[in-house]
Amino acid sequence: MKMIFAPDSFKGSLSAVEAANILREQALRLFPEAACICVPAADGGEGTIDALLSVSGGERRVETVEGPMGIPVRAEYGVLPDGTAVIEMAQASGLPLVAPEARNPLEASSCGTGELIVKALNDGARRLLIGIGGSATNDGGMGMLRAMGARFLDAGGTELRGCGADLERVAQAELSGLHPALSQAEITVICDVSNPLLGKNGATAIYGPQKGATPVMLECLEAGMRHYAQVMDMALKRPFAGFSGAGAAGGMGAALGGVLGAVMKPGIEAVLDAANFDALLRDCSLVITGEGRIDRQSVSFGKVPAGVAKRCQKFDVPVI
Repeated sequence: MKMIFAPDSFKGSLSAVEAANILREQALRLFPEAACICVPAADGGEGTIDALLSVSGGERRVETVEGPMGIPVRAEYGVLPDGTAVIEMAQASGLPLVAPEARNPLEASSCGTGELIVKALNDGARRLLIGIGGSATNDGGMGMLRAMGARFLDAGGTELRGCGADLERVAQAELSGLHPALSQAEITVICDVSNPLLGKNGATAIYGPQKGATPVMLECLEAGMRHYAQVMDMALKRPFAGFSGAGAAGGMGAALGGVLGAVMKPGIEAVLDAANFDALLRDCSLVITGEGRIDRQSVSFGKVPAGVAKRCQKFDVPVI
């Protein structure tokens, strides 16, 4: 018998690595002769670095960056053996970094994620794999872009910090100062959602409430995001956010794809490919997967359990 354990993290309880190890321990207790393989999975949120390093090898680097509410935090990023930098937005701008009572997407900024990208570029990375799940922000990626050299000015010419409240204040975006190494960088964004930037299925409406947005905040953020998109359209002289996944991570998808030219890829696909998952399935008896909560989004947005099940279906391997 050969079993594969490929869970996502169970947010607030277990990492993907811990969950996979528990499954393996219990399987070997019952079936001591079984071959048990752990493939900790992720879809671009917390645990993406752990998952990729566990299957590919590499090293961790730790930096101090600005957290989502402006307080410094220590954040990791990974470097794979081929030199690819793996950056996890949850490390620098993630929801778990903010106490529930302090969550406020009007004040939260993605600046720290931009600082991590700059540090990776300065260290020589030219291939970036950026997981953008688990964010605390709804700033359209403005904070991230500002950390990388962009400037956002209000009607009076004052530079803005780059947070949710600044979306409706921005009058001009200056993108010429972005980090020069970006012109040689190959950026892949891994995320588990395909939401547009605006509207009833957009960044604010779907994910704003879990980040602490009240109904009044949601109206303000949606109006601000619409205004911000118009300013970015003018700055870029082309549509900023007309693609699937632009609404991921409070609009971070729009900034990475629409400004930096990143390619959007489902996170679970990137991790399973790195693990050579299809080859592992060819003589497998059973796969067990899971996440902290299975709901409509698990299927609609292709999260880890759905991605694993899809691969298993192809090889007719039972999956729990």
